Amino acid sequence: MINIFDMMGPVMVGPSSSHTAGAARIGRVARRLLGAEVEWASIGLYGSFASTYQGHGTDRAIVAGLMDMGVDDIRIRESLSLAKQAGMHFEFYTIDALRDAHPNTAVILARGAGTQVEIQAASVGGGAIRVERLDGIRVSFTGENNTLVITHTDAPGVIAQVSSLLAGQGVNIATMQVFRTVPGGDAVMVIESDELPTRSALECLRGLRAVNSVTMLQRLDR
Repeated sequence: MINIFDMMGPVMVGPSSSHTAGAARIGRVARRLLGAEVEWASIGLYGSFASTYQGHGTDRAIVAGLMDMGVDDIRIRESLSLAKQAGMHFEFYTIDALRDAHPNTAVILARGAGTQVEIQAASVGGGAIRVERLDGIRVSFTGENNTLVITHTDAPGVIAQVSSLLAGQGVNIATMQVFRTVPGGDAVMVIESDELPTRSALECLRGLRAVNSVTMLQRLDR
């Protein structure tokens, strides 16, 4: 089945769904994973992003996303100056080689409120994105659904505790993926859910043994 979005593309500030709308969503996911206003960001661009980022507005779009703007926000056109006015410091650089990367890929290291996050994400067409790395761990999620991102130590029982707690809160898990570096090392649990967990449920998750951080990514605009 083909939906209307696939045929028409996103409502957005142009000129390109891949280079503008997708780029804005990449920046916005980085901002939400950081969980704070971005004070500083280093933004690496690879492939066609690196070749055309100024002419296609990829730089403005990513910075707009880092300020939590949607793809249809007319302020995207002025995002670079707006970010500087707000005190955000940012820098762009191009990446010559990136193993197994999509040609529209950005690597963003963002800092704010004493914390930081690094993501590698690709704009895969029609404004859609795919997050491929989170703080050095290979992952795979899109942000098109309510997505719970849990960083934790790879230890027995963590997955069962998380799924049991969510079930007890009436949250239906649509998909669950677990990514890890090495057995017993750092891991990321990515859960797409039909419902948004309550604030109390998120706090309970944060209190679980071996859990380091819990971030709720509410479904991105389409």
